[in-house]
Amino acid sequence: MSHSAPSFQTSGDQVKIVRMTERQRELDKLPSPKTRRWVMRRKAQVVTAVRNGVLSLPEACERYHLSEEEFSSWAQLLDSHGVHGLRATRIQEYRNGGPHEDA
Repeated sequence: MSHSAPSFQTSGDQVKIVRMTERQRELDKLPSPKTRRWVMRRKAQVVTAVRNGVLSLPEACERYHLSEEEFSSWAQLLDSHGVHGLRATRIQEYRNGGPHEDA
């Protein structure tokens, strides 16, 4: 049997024990909704959270101020190239089909 770790809230002179839900614990492991610098690992965490049902696609887009197109590009790059495909400096290269050789 799984037990949630209690957290404490105080109000005046009262202390109230609040149990965190499994979903809340999973959300707490995700990047902050205030994230502005999207490194590979954070992008992969968000894609994985949506795929595992921790967040719905609309929730993820709202929480992280993403368009569905941006999220979809992350998911496609992750599927096609792994976590390293999410590196910002590589995205254009992968979207264009790979490195181009000079003729």
